[in-house]
Amino acid sequence: MYIAGQKEMQEMDRYTMETLGLPGVVLMENAGAKVVEEMAAHYPLERSRVLVLAGGGNNGGDGFVIARRLIDMGVDAAVWLLADETRVRGDAKIHFDVYKNRKLPLYHLKDHTFAELEVEIRRADIIVDAILGTGVHGPVRDPYAQAIALVNALAEDKPVISVDIPSGVDNETGKVEGEAVKASRTITFVFPKKGFFLNEGPQYIGEWKAVDISVPPGIVKELGFQLPILMTESLAKSSIPKRLSHGHKGTFGHVLVIGGSKHFVGAPVFTAKAALNLGAGLVTLAVPETMYPIAASLNPESLFFPLPEKDGHFADEAFACLNPELSKFDCVAIGPGMGRFPNGERWMTSFIKDIKEDIPLVVDADALYLLRNDLDLVNEYSGPVIFTPHPGEMAHLLNKTVKEIESDRIGTATEFARNYNVFLLLKGHRSVIAAPDGSVYINPLGHDALGKGGSGDVLTGMIASFIAQGASPLDALISASFLHVKAGEEQAKVLSHYGVLPMDLIDGAKRQLIET
Repeated sequence: MYIAGQKEMQEMDRYTMETLGLPGVVLMENAGAKVVEEMAAHYPLERSRVLVLAGGGNNGGDGFVIARRLIDMGVDAAVWLLADETRVRGDAKIHFDVYKNRKLPLYHLKDHTFAELEVEIRRADIIVDAILGTGVHGPVRDPYAQAIALVNALAEDKPVISVDIPSGVDNETGKVEGEAVKASRTITFVFPKKGFFLNEGPQYIGEWKAVDISVPPGIVKELGFQLPILMTESLAKSSIPKRLSHGHKGTFGHVLVIGGSKHFVGAPVFTAKAALNLGAGLVTLAVPETMYPIAASLNPESLFFPLPEKDGHFADEAFACLNPELSKFDCVAIGPGMGRFPNGERWMTSFIKDIKEDIPLVVDADALYLLRNDLDLVNEYSGPVIFTPHPGEMAHLLNKTVKEIESDRIGTATEFARNYNVFLLLKGHRSVIAAPDGSVYINPLGHDALGKGGSGDVLTGMIASFIAQGASPLDALISASFLHVKAGEEQAKVLSHYGVLPMDLIDGAKRQLIET
């Protein structure tokens, strides 16, 4: 399923109306009908009082259809028009006139007080937000802002259904500047919107569903759009490398994990454990030599490559010891727990320059920081490179602030992947995957259960494991990131959002694999 922005949806609507010949008034009728269908599937409408809050644009037009159809079903429904009637135009005006001509329950806010609106919100069992829709940019003005504030204050225990997108949420960026409806459910048309997954958007949309209103999805290709793709469970499962029943440890790949330092012993261990538990046939853990006894006791399943160290970090000569052995490995994960150390940047650039093989590299944690001034080296590397930064690490890579990164996650990830020819996983509440060819995937899952040290190290191991087993970098990113967040969500149901640890994520991911 694609994810659309405002411009793309406007173009698809225009194509449907002008090229395919389906009038906008019909699309609006279809939209309202689908919202009512979804409401009927989830709520006892026959026993409910429904309040539809409508603006003057197309979103309000959907609201008039919704209210009319509910009333025709015998539901106690009414429209409160928040805009001046003279501002209702186009297709919305046609549906407004039908509603008004039938003398259905209609209240104009200009003829009433906010105190009266407050009474109606309190009396309603279900509230439909058809106020502003996808055209919002910047703060919502009064009277809409006042009405939205009333809904949020008075409807916490009632279903609030937003039409297409919660009013006040920026369709393109997910930003909320001022008031925005906190929906319990959003019924959106054709495709989910970018704002559902960016900035504050996920906090406002509630549960969501994209419904068909007769705008064909194939229009995306007709118009030549390259839209972000929503990661789904079926897509993730199809991306997992398949196991051969007659396979052996050599069949399922050998992962090398390079990391660890005197202050970060656990990180590379979590990465190695994740790689093994997610199916890699062999995992070798390369750590500073004084870390070896501790790491071996924590992870006896791995092979080990103790490397020379200085002051608890890799010494300059460590890579010279490692380089001749690299041809043995099917994927290298570097960075977990490695830390920042004197000569670390030189160490990391030498590593990239001197690898003679085209082994896939998964670069994470402080390895990203140590490469930040030599990113052009990545472009010159002959094998695939995967970066897995969180927003702070991404900010270091681009010499920007975290706020700047978060303000345009999709654009930032897409541009970086293209410029440096890397597969990029920009972690966060809704992770973004970008490939060098411009394709983008967005993970719709994840919550605070993943907010704990070691979670990212587990993800790095999962990605490396799937690549070593034969998955393409893109498939490995899709499957590993989806399983990772799904595991966090499922484990939180048992262990609470407070108590999910890295090993719990690994166990949860294994359970997800059983279901595939």
